[in-house]
Amino acid sequence: MANHKSALKRIRSNNAKRLRNRYQHKTTRTYIKQLGQTTDKSEASELLKKVVSMIDKLAKKNIIHKNKAAHNKSKLTKYVNGLA
Repeated sequence: MANHKSALKRIRSNNAKRLRNRYQHKTTRTYIKQLGQTTDKSEASELLKKVVSMIDKLAKKNIIHKNKAAHNKSKLTKYVNGLA
């Protein structure tokens, strides 16, 4: 157990950041899944803008790796462009 006041504060702040990161990551995954189930091209392209923005924010904050972000964006863009 931590003995210093600053260490206790660090534990609290790390926990708060961990919960925030988990929430943002889970929300993004939900939107990605929702985009994958969309069959309407216009609706999918609107949703794609939002999802790409969310993925970029996760990569910027190092919640996910930048290459994973690029891979996800590429895969989703190919899916939306392939819709009839």
